[in-house]
Amino acid sequence: MPLITISDLSIRFRGPALLDGIDCIIDNHERIGLLGRNGAGKTTLLKILAGQIEPDHGGVQIAPGSKIALLQQDVPGDLRGTIRQVVLQGIQPAEGADAADLAAATWEADHKVDRILSRMELDGETEVAALSSGMKRRVLLARALADQPDVLLLDEPTNHLDIDAIRWLEEFLLRWPATLIFITHDRAFLRKLATRILEIDGGKLFDWTCDYDTFLRRKEDAIAAQEKQDALFDKRLAEEEVWIRQGIKARRTRNEGRVRRLEAMRRERSQRRSKQGTTKLQIQEGVRSGNLVAQLSDVSFAHDKDGQRLQILDNFSTTIMRGDKLGIIGRNGSGKTTLLKLLLGKLAPQSGKVRLGTNLQIAYFDQLRDQLDETKTVEHDVSDGYQQLQIDGQSRHVLGYLQDFLFTPERARTQIKFLSGGERNRVLLAKLFAKPANVIVLDEPTNDLDAETLDMLEQRLVEYAGTLLMVSHDREFLNNVVTSSIVFETLPDGSRIVEEYVGGYDDWQRQAEQRSASRAIKSSTPSAEAAAKSDTAVSPVVSQPKRKLSFKEQRELDELPNQIVKVEQQIAELHESMGSPDYYKQAGEILARHQQQLEQLEAALARHYTRWEELDAVVQ
Repeated sequence: MPLITISDLSIRFRGPALLDGIDCIIDNHERIGLLGRNGAGKTTLLKILAGQIEPDHGGVQIAPGSKIALLQQDVPGDLRGTIRQVVLQGIQPAEGADAADLAAATWEADHKVDRILSRMELDGETEVAALSSGMKRRVLLARALADQPDVLLLDEPTNHLDIDAIRWLEEFLLRWPATLIFITHDRAFLRKLATRILEIDGGKLFDWTCDYDTFLRRKEDAIAAQEKQDALFDKRLAEEEVWIRQGIKARRTRNEGRVRRLEAMRRERSQRRSKQGTTKLQIQEGVRSGNLVAQLSDVSFAHDKDGQRLQILDNFSTTIMRGDKLGIIGRNGSGKTTLLKLLLGKLAPQSGKVRLGTNLQIAYFDQLRDQLDETKTVEHDVSDGYQQLQIDGQSRHVLGYLQDFLFTPERARTQIKFLSGGERNRVLLAKLFAKPANVIVLDEPTNDLDAETLDMLEQRLVEYAGTLLMVSHDREFLNNVVTSSIVFETLPDGSRIVEEYVGGYDDWQRQAEQRSASRAIKSSTPSAEAAAKSDTAVSPVVSQPKRKLSFKEQRELDELPNQIVKVEQQIAELHESMGSPDYYKQAGEILARHQQQLEQLEAALARHYTRWEELDAVVQ
C-alpha cells in the first residue's frame, strides 16, 4: 500500500485554484524535492499533508499508523523553555491510555528525546531563547524528528543556517530512514538529497521522477515542446476563426461539426493558463566610482558576547577595488555583518584604519527586510508614493516596473505584511534596483527566492560592472557570482582566523585544504624552528626605531586623496566625451591629443596610488 495517496485535490483562496485537481502517490523511503514559483502552492500542499489545512475538494489518504511531522519555514517567536522541553513537545501521547501505559509512554518519550538530542548534538538543558536562529532551526528539526515520523515535511530547512550547519543537515537527512518531502531554494542541497522532483505549476502537479539535474534538462525540453504545440494550436484556431467570419458557404448540416469543433477549441484556449512572465531584473548602474572602494589596514574589532570577549577581526587588512565581487563566508555570529559595516564605514574600528573610496553610491539589501514598511502596499513602498520611477534615465510607471518582478497590478496594491517570504524578497530587490548604485551590498539575498528569480539575479550580478559585497550561505550562488571570498574560519585547535581566497565556495575549500596540508607539514618539521631559534640566539635582531613622516611627507599624504579624486574626475570626463556618438567626427590631431592626455592621467593616477601606499606603510 502506498504511504500517501493524493486524489483529485483542489484548493482555492482568491483567483484561480492554487491546486487544481492534483493526483500523486508517494511511497516509503523517497526523498522528494517540491519545486515551484513563490506563491505556487508548495507550502499549502505541505500543510494539507500535515493536516493543518483542509482542501476544498478531493483528499489525502495516509497509510494506517503512519506519522507525519512538519518543519515550518519560519522560526516561531514564542519558543520558550529548555531544548529538552521543546523537543518533548514533538511526541504525542497515545489516546485512551491508562496510568500504567502513560508511565511507560513517558519513559519511552524521555528515551526518544535523549536519543535525538545525542544524534543532533544538542544540550537539552540549554535555554532555547538564548540560541541563534540557526540553532533554533536545529531544535525545531529535533522536535519534528523526536516521534520518529514516517514522513518528514521540510519547508525551506536551510533558511538561517550557515554552511557548516547545512552540510551537517545534508549528511543527517541522507542517513534518516523516513520519507522526506522538502521545499528549498538551495540548489546544492537539492542536488545532494532529492531522488524525485515534484513541481507545482499553474495549479497542476507534475511528477518528473528523476533527480534535479535530469529535471532541468527534461523541463527545458518540455517547455520547448509545449511552446511548439501551443503555436500550432493557435495557428489552427486562427484559421478556423477566419473561416467562421467569412460565413458558412456550404449547407448548414455539413458544417455543424466544424462549428462545434471551433467552439471546443475556443473553450480549450480560454482554459489554458497563460504562462507567467519571467523576472526581468535590471540593475541601474550609478556614476563610476573611484578605483579604490574600501581599504582596511590592520583593523581590529571585538565585542562582548555572553560575558566573554569575542574577537571578530585581529589586525586584518584587505583592499576592495572597483569591479570586485566579494563573498563573505562564515558561521552564524562569526562577524560577517560586522565586517560589512566596517567596509562601508558604518562602524569605526577599535584599532587600524579604514579608507573609503570616492563617488560611492551604495545599495544595501538587508536580510531582515527592515527597509520594508509592512503597513504600506508594494506599490507605495517601492515608489515612495510616486506614480513614476526613473529607470536608466527613462520614466516608468511603478506598476509596469513591478511587473518585471512578477507583481500583477492587484498584487502590487497588496500590503507587504500579507506577502510570502519570497515575495517580500522580490519587493526588496525591486526597491533596491529602482535607484542607481555603483556598490551593491547583499546580506543573505537568496532566502525564499524561487529558482527562476535566483538564476536571473545571478545573471544580472555577473553582468554588473560595479562592485559587489555579499554575505551568503548559498554555495552554488557563491560559486557562480563572486571572484574572491573572505572567510571566517575555525581551525581544528579551536582558534579563529579570517583569510582571503580567490574564487567562490569550491575554490575556498580547495585552497583551505592546501593551506591545512602545508600547516601540517610545517608543524611536523620542528628542526627548522629549532634552527631558526638557534640563529636568533647567535645573531639577535636589533629592532630599528620606527621612522616617522617628515612634515613635507605628512602634508603630501594628506593631499593625495584630493589629488586622486581630481585625476579620477578628469579621466571620467574624458571617458564620457569619448562615448559621445559625434566624438570620432573630430579632427585626428584632437583625438590623438585626447588619447595622450588620457594616458598621462592614468599614469599619474597609478603614481599617486603607489606613493599613497609607500607613505601609508611608514605610518603603519
